[in-house]
This record gives sequence, C-alpha cells and structure tokens, in this order.
Amino acid sequence: MIRLENVTKYYPIHHGRSHRMILNDVNFEIKPGEKWGILGRNGAGKSTMIRLISGAEKQNTGKIHRSMSISWPLAFGDAFQSSLTGRDNTRLICRVYGVDFEKAIGFVEEFSELGAYMREPISNYSSGMSARLAFAISMIIEFDCYLIDEVIAVGDYRFVEKCEYELFQKRKDRAMIMVSHNAEFISKHCQKIAVLDEGHLSVFDDVEEGNEFYLSLRMKQ
Repeated sequence: MIRLENVTKYYPIHHGRSHRMILNDVNFEIKPGEKWGILGRNGAGKSTMIRLISGAEKQNTGKIHRSMSISWPLAFGDAFQSSLTGRDNTRLICRVYGVDFEKAIGFVEEFSELGAYMREPISNYSSGMSARLAFAISMIIEFDCYLIDEVIAVGDYRFVEKCEYELFQKRKDRAMIMVSHNAEFISKHCQKIAVLDEGHLSVFDDVEEGNEFYLSLRMKQ
C-alpha cells in the first residue's frame, strides 16, 4: 500500500518571499494491483506528485507511507550518470538492485533499440534516447507499483506498442499510477481516477465521473 497523508508541496518564488503551492493537504491511497489515473492540465503538479511518491523529492509537510516497492517514474532519465555510457549506467543500476547484468543487458539493448549508442556517454543522448533507455532499464526490475508519467510517448507507434505490452500485459497484476492530461489514455488503462487542480486532489472511484469532472474544469479555463 502507498498512502499520502496531508501532503503539501510548494516551491519558493520571488527569492523566497512567497511560494507557489503545488499540492495542498493531499490525501491519497493506492492498494496492491490498483490502476490509478491522475488527470490534470499541464503545470498542475502531476509530475511533482509522482516524484514525491517515488521519493525523488520530499514533501514540505505531511507523510507518505510505502509498503510496496515503487519504480522511479518510467522514462525518467535524470538519475543517469551523464558521463557514463548507457551500458555502464545499466550495469550500475543492476548492481544497486541486485539484478544480474549479463542477463539483463541483452533485453535492455534490444528493447531500447539504441544500437551503438549504448556505448556512448549519456551526455550524447537526446531526451528521447534517455527516455527509451530509462524505460528499458525499468523493465528489468520487478516492482509492486509502477509510476507512469506520460511515458508512452517515447517513440514511434511500434515502440509504444512494446511499452504497452510490457506494462499492461506482462505486469497487469501490479499497481500503477499514471499521470496525464489525456483522459482517453487514462480511461483505457485505469479503474480509478483522481483529478489534480490548483493543488487539490479530487478522488473518484468511477472513471466516467472523474473524466466528466476533469472536462468540466477544462471548459472553465
């Protein structure tokens, strides 16, 4: 289970004289196997919420309880060591998570389709290449809950199909939290919806009800 209790996140602005509220007293719970979609317009704080759940960032107040293993945000390549090659970054992550590198590297190379770039430093990668590598590495480690931040747009249609098969077919028993501004994508893959707007999270057990609420907010903008 993952549970957010009264979580608040803000960033200082104007040289610390004021702040921008991102999440305001948010409460949220994810049980094993549940598929949650978090909808919100661009800039609403969806990615920040995912980073907080993963532990990549810290909340200002409140608590986050984690009793499931949680992935980093899929396709999030900022944690790579930019001076190391794609292959060496894979080796490093395998070592951290106790995964056999020799067994894993073949899958990563084939899935990412980076070819000779696997032996190039990450600093030479485009953002799309980093995302493909990050996604491939994510699939060699089995998590109880996967965090998905607009990840399925990291390649062409064929590559997207590969990503969807790895996530939604091979790991259909896992919990997932997907953040997007695309209501159609969320409806396709999720059974429950939460809508983030102006720091507040509204939770819906019914997907259609959540979609209607989200669309009503967009109509007001």
